[in-house]
Amino acid sequence: MTDEKKGHPNEGGQKDDFDRDHRPPAVTGQCAEVLELLRNEGAVLSFRMTAELAIPEAAARIHDLRGMGFNVITKILPEVVFRGRIRRNVALYSLGVPSWPAPGFTGKGAA
Repeated sequence: MTDEKKGHPNEGGQKDDFDRDHRPPAVTGQCAEVLELLRNEGAVLSFRMTAELAIPEAAARIHDLRGMGFNVITKILPEVVFRGRIRRNVALYSLGVPSWPAPGFTGKGAA
């Protein structure tokens, strides 16, 4: 027998696990559009996403981003004038700081 290690020699060790765990996940599709919008504009009304930017399920995309670990903050505004009409209880989405905290930041899943 030889002293060569069995398994996959190109797989990384702890450093690779640390780097992989401390980077935001890859975001695609409408989630990527919403994330870019939040990063570029700071805060975005839910009506703007659905009516002007053709993202029909804005709340679902926000939910997906939160599921990936992004720190999306929702503020409910009691009244907003949108396209000349008063709208009530409108969601205003923004990214918190940090926008993607390190694993364990929220206390969930900490060992």
